[in-house]
Amino acid sequence: MVKKIAIIEIGSNNTKTHIYEDDNLISENNMTIEFKKNYKKENKIQSSDLDKLYDVIKFALEYTENVNIYGCSIFRNITEQELNEINKNLKEKFNLQIEVVSQEDEAKYTALGCYNNIKYDGNLCVFIGGGGSIELIFVNNGKVIEKKYYDFGVVDITNKFSSLKDDIPTCTFDEVYNHVDDLIGSLNVKADVLILAGGDHLYWYNNARYGLQKNTLYEIENQKYMITRKMSDNYDRDALITSLDKIRENSDNPLWFDGSRAMKVITNLISHKVDAKYIIPTKINMEDGLKEILIP
Repeated sequence: MVKKIAIIEIGSNNTKTHIYEDDNLISENNMTIEFKKNYKKENKIQSSDLDKLYDVIKFALEYTENVNIYGCSIFRNITEQELNEINKNLKEKFNLQIEVVSQEDEAKYTALGCYNNIKYDGNLCVFIGGGGSIELIFVNNGKVIEKKYYDFGVVDITNKFSSLKDDIPTCTFDEVYNHVDDLIGSLNVKADVLILAGGDHLYWYNNARYGLQKNTLYEIENQKYMITRKMSDNYDRDALITSLDKIRENSDNPLWFDGSRAMKVITNLISHKVDAKYIIPTKINMEDGLKEILIP
């Protein structure tokens, strides 16, 4: 029997939806909903952001009634009373509720979507970046050997260096890099390969028109491309001196790029911290791991 499910992941900055039919991804959607940024206005989730979430749910319900909603980062920090009120409204409107996922489980599922079925003789570091948190999962031959969790993300960095959202920022790459360096601290475990997950990292490279190489380290459908660390250094530094407005013009979601420069500085720093020779940008997120569990 064909099984069709929808998985909605609500992040601090982006809400991602994957629709699966058995093991096949048949539709996906990424909507920028700035839950974390707007939460600070009144210390509560904004009704306008919930209205956008309702539209996402309606999109998923067009495919299937089997809709699974997971709240990350910002939803881990709201009060139980507020979460209950949001879920009460969702129950009334759609007969659905948000399940809040711990930072550990978010990392576990996302990392599983990266390293499951990979054959690589060496250490891999899975970088999971979002608006409000960052996780690093180190893997060797399919086994997790180290985990690191951080309670900050691109929204926090962009709030501190607000000109990162401007066409040409007034802050420098090194200023942002040094700040993130203080937040990350030392990393003792090293990895040859850094896999970028937790969001659509390919969206940045495609719209910025930065070239990618074919992944020659291993073959897997959702990790087709790679760049060397030298390429990454050139691209990431260029990101802070080139026109962001022109990059936005290439896209169908200009708001997404508000956090893009912060993400490039963070991933660049991590690539140096772990001594990665290659960086693998992907669209892999928590849904890819959850799918393995929800569709056995």
